[in-house]
Amino acid sequence: MIARLRTVVFPVAGLGTRFLPATKVVPKEMLPLMDRPLIQWAADEAVAAGADTLVFVVNRHKRAINDHFDLAFELEQRLEAGNKTELLKVVREILPQQVRPVFVLQSEARGLGHAVLCARPAVAEGSFGVILPDDFIVNREGPGALAQMAQVQAEMGGSVVAVEPVEWKDTGKYGIVAGAEVGARVSRIDSIVEKPRPDVAPSNLAVVGRYVLDTRIFDLLERTKPGAGGEIQLTDGIAALLAEQPVHAYRFDGVRYDCGTKFGYVHATLQLALDDPEIGAQVRRLMQEHRLADT
Repeated sequence: MIARLRTVVFPVAGLGTRFLPATKVVPKEMLPLMDRPLIQWAADEAVAAGADTLVFVVNRHKRAINDHFDLAFELEQRLEAGNKTELLKVVREILPQQVRPVFVLQSEARGLGHAVLCARPAVAEGSFGVILPDDFIVNREGPGALAQMAQVQAEMGGSVVAVEPVEWKDTGKYGIVAGAEVGARVSRIDSIVEKPRPDVAPSNLAVVGRYVLDTRIFDLLERTKPGAGGEIQLTDGIAALLAEQPVHAYRFDGVRYDCGTKFGYVHATLQLALDDPEIGAQVRRLMQEHRLADT
């Protein structure tokens, strides 16, 4: 049986300060990777995992995300009048008809855990997904990371977080997990710590931007006190969840690009360009010319 995640939450209320001035008026999630903004890639991954409700946790300034998923009557009329049927199809199919976008306001920046908690009124009981669009994950050989995780959750129960090994010197940038392997690419988490120093980190397995969580997490986040950085950390809510149910760490198939950094963003853009059937050959030639010019 193919598992489905009916609801996926996108915490997208951050200010994107690393990309200023580009993000002064344009949300970082609207920055394009090739011909699609980051948020569109994330939404496509959620839909591929079976989602029919997408919950966007935004701040009051991020109207562009709402507009992206809304109808664009004037644009559609112009494309239709110009007989630009292929472009019209692209615009009208931003989301499939059966998929509903829901927008929830996070009135103040109080951390990832608080952002997820803000989505509670729009999430039905059971399991739901969380995608951080900054973490752009591509799997060229099969289903996306969230679909993989939904399958793991359906087979093993509990909750699931995506992890990958990082350099030990970088453990202070991530939530870090430790646990015993219980299957291929799957460990049952014994402990999870937010941004530990390398000398005290329990492992170098870092939580990255995909989660499949039981809705019990909402009650636990309600009781979570501010942690690292004075924010309500999702990691702390998951640590409390460990006492009640299995939480599994899943090493997903695919490649992650940290598009919250300039290098990761450029790396993802370049890889997509190289993979594009229309321009890939030209990009390879361009790279070869630059290599020759630099020698």
